[in-house]
Amino acid sequence: MGSYPKTIMELERRFSTQEACLQYLYDLRWPDGFCCPRCGHHVAWYMSRELYLCSGCRCQVSVTAGTIFQDTRKPLPQWFRAMWYVTSQKQGMSALGLKRVLGMGSYETAWTWLHKLRRAMVRPGRDRLSGTVEVDEIYLGGVKKGKRGRGADGKALVLVAAEKDGRRIKRIRLHRVEDPSTVSVIPAVKMCVESGTLVRTDGWSGYSPLSSQNYVHNVIRKDADVGDNLLPLVNRV
Repeated sequence: MGSYPKTIMELERRFSTQEACLQYLYDLRWPDGFCCPRCGHHVAWYMSRELYLCSGCRCQVSVTAGTIFQDTRKPLPQWFRAMWYVTSQKQGMSALGLKRVLGMGSYETAWTWLHKLRRAMVRPGRDRLSGTVEVDEIYLGGVKKGKRGRGADGKALVLVAAEKDGRRIKRIRLHRVEDPSTVSVIPAVKMCVESGTLVRTDGWSGYSPLSSQNYVHNVIRKDADVGDNLLPLVNRV
């Protein structure tokens, strides 16, 4: 498969054409040769529109089916450049930054691409946080008049869990929740944090059942003690 491109020049040498990108995806999907997802047959003919026709069941199989590239109208080299930029930036990549480096005409397209790539980068079955974990929620969205904090309208509520080692922040997890109620935040904590972990939160009543859910629950009475520590992390994600 070759090593990961360390520079943009290496990336362009390897993935500057549609054919090179398709061959790379083919090798990833079928490292031992073509295998039909329907019948398991190992012989296929290459067709137009970048499809393969299984000689066993006549099923048409696309190399990009079931991937973030499925049904895309953009060339794969542009997608590969986007992946390289997103994974190579130590401070993260914003949608506006992606739009600029790729010369995209639409911010909305860049935003959609970025979120597809971020979802694809989440490892299925990844380990939950453990040790000492601070948990809080934050509303994300544009500036809007009206109520602030819990209960604000027109914004997305995100639960933030941060694994701490002394004063150092280690791994983090973000999870979208419907509201700050117990029925929303407790399942989110369970998805993000290992059972038996010391969980530090503010005094919000929605977190009260944590002690009965096999967590060591430590309440920090001042909201700012937890929330102010986690907010800079969200801004960098």
